Amino acid sequence: DGLRIAFGSDSVGTGFNVASMLLGCAVGAFFAGRLADLYGRRTLLIVAAVLFVVSAWGSGIAGTSLEFVLYRVLGGLAVGAASVMAPAYIAEVSAAHYRGRLATVQQIAIISGLFLAFLSNYLLAKVAGASIRPLWLGFEAWRWMFWMEIAPAALFLGALLFIPESPRFLVVKGRRERALAVLRRLYGEHTGAAKLAEIEASLAADHHRPRFADLIAKATGKVRPIVWVGIGLATFQQLVGINVVFYYGAVLWQAVGFSENDALLINVLSGALSIGACLLTVALIDRIGRKPLLWVGSVGMALSLGLVTIAFATGTLDADHRLQLSDAMGVLALVAANVYVIFFNLSWGPVMWVMLGEMFPNQIRGSGLAVAGLFQWGSNFAITMTFPVMLAGIGL
Repeated sequence: DGLRIAFGSDSVGTGFNVASMLLGCAVGAFFAGRLADLYGRRTLLIVAAVLFVVSAWGSGIAGTSLEFVLYRVLGGLAVGAASVMAPAYIAEVSAAHYRGRLATVQQIAIISGLFLAFLSNYLLAKVAGASIRPLWLGFEAWRWMFWMEIAPAALFLGALLFIPESPRFLVVKGRRERALAVLRRLYGEHTGAAKLAEIEASLAADHHRPRFADLIAKATGKVRPIVWVGIGLATFQQLVGINVVFYYGAVLWQAVGFSENDALLINVLSGALSIGACLLTVALIDRIGRKPLLWVGSVGMALSLGLVTIAFATGTLDADHRLQLSDAMGVLALVAANVYVIFFNLSWGPVMWVMLGEMFPNQIRGSGLAVAGLFQWGSNFAITMTFPVMLAGIGL
């Protein structure tokens, strides 16, 4: 509502205001791998952190839709870069026996960020009385929702100054002694030296300069099957529709009769359940493997979304053309939607990133992640852009 009123946008315009960030995500993810191969994983993450801060401030202060979109795209570039570089960095500095758990911790951090965002949005709207009402210094609450991003973005930037560069990147750049120092710091004296030899042996089999052409198998002249697997994982993670719940949860629940305050509170609940599901994934992923979790999550999401569909299909429209559900169906929709969120964060949410971070060989990791990230964020944009249009199309 804040965006619609401030910028006078219709459903398509509001959808683009929200989804524009995802265009930046797609571009950032696509170029992140190549740039990280040139300048380093840590360097690229620092640049992303700076863009996070700039985007947070600009999105809140924007006076026009165009200005808002520009700042959102800047933030999207940061999100896209961080989304592919964080799992790549984790895969390159962690030991195999707990790599899956560490990569899942990244997803817990993401979900925790969503939870805190939902919580701060709820509290700010509650203090102001509504998201479109003035809060502090005469600015509307929805603007402060964006400015709250500055705190974690600044913390991210500060923390990055204390992490080492990826030892694999250092070896590629010929900085062997520095790479050895990092590996010894991470693994200890003996294991660090062995890990260095392992990285050097892996790189010796390939040319040192990664290229997008490496994604094409020389023998067949076709895209490597592993790249198609990565594209499939990245695309289907978005096509299950999770970001409709994350981005438009408040809009969705208001559309079926909940107040704005209650809808924002439901988002907080979903965020908390997501954290719990990811913690369970941490305990399971290195024990039972990646693929079984994807199977379980797929079945669970299909069944729970089916129940949500049944509940919404029973609704009727009131005099103001608002969808109304019976108490029983309202509870069913709410419970089933949150069960869906649990299954996603138990499976496709963290597991997709774990698999992308570790499935590509060293030589094509940056390029493979770039292409997979492009498809992931492109699918995200398509889902996010079309939802408000469909919602408007049925009169809600």
